[in-house]
Amino acid sequence: MTALFALATSLLWGLADFGGGLLTRRTPALTVVLVSQVIASVVLGVIVVATGGWSEAGGQLSFAVAAGAVGPVAMLSFYKALALGPMGVVSPLGSLGVAVPVAVGLIAGERPGLLQFAGVAVAVAGIVMAGGPQLRGAPVQRRAVLLTLVAAFGFGAVMSLIAEASTTVTGLFLALFVQRVTNTAVGGLALCVSLRRGGRALPEGGGVAAVRAALPALAFVGLADVAANGTYSIAAQNGPVTVAAVLASLYPVVTALAARGFLGERLRGVQAAGAGLALVGTVLLATG
Repeated sequence: MTALFALATSLLWGLADFGGGLLTRRTPALTVVLVSQVIASVVLGVIVVATGGWSEAGGQLSFAVAAGAVGPVAMLSFYKALALGPMGVVSPLGSLGVAVPVAVGLIAGERPGLLQFAGVAVAVAGIVMAGGPQLRGAPVQRRAVLLTLVAAFGFGAVMSLIAEASTTVTGLFLALFVQRVTNTAVGGLALCVSLRRGGRALPEGGGVAAVRAALPALAFVGLADVAANGTYSIAAQNGPVTVAAVLASLYPVVTALAARGFLGERLRGVQAAGAGLALVGTVLLATG
């Protein structure tokens, strides 16, 4: 069950990142994040009311609040790092956030078997390579590296926090709702600050009509991200966190393959090799 839900997480996150990447080509990133999270919050609010999730309110929701506060900061840091570039360095470094939940699992006393340790090493190498690491060429700014490491730590922290936010299905719906509401509040504050500094909230030339036309895609991004958080929480609660975290972090492979399938982008040799290594690591983790 752990492997199944963790792989579902990587699929959902990978597709959400692919959709978000396409949307940010036309719409400011903060607007994409904010609108997608608002839609997710509304849907989750309805589910919480329908399932009676409010009865699960308790101290564990502080983990959901923390995850909701850290998430937008990590995403914003990642987008800024991508803007500074080069993307061939930033993208693979961002995937190193998997080290956070793996470390948490080891500190908590998890001891994967020899095959699983090998699977972790192989899969993580594949994840980094799937991002198409740039080993030479354009220089890398120190600020880009620092922002990427902040983002990576944030992504890993969200994985660890959301796994601790609930122990039941209805509680998970409530935790995800609280996380999204916090995401929305932090994202809205960031957008206000951006506007005060001269940034823009709407696509150039399209305005509100362009955002309205993109609502189905924005809804998909927000709901896929929510579903990924939910499946990861289930995976982490039903098996070793070290295994769940690595398998869930295969999403860069999914994003690269989606770009290949939908946009016709050619995979670089290092990305194809990374996808192969990630598959080998997955097999080792699942059978170990």
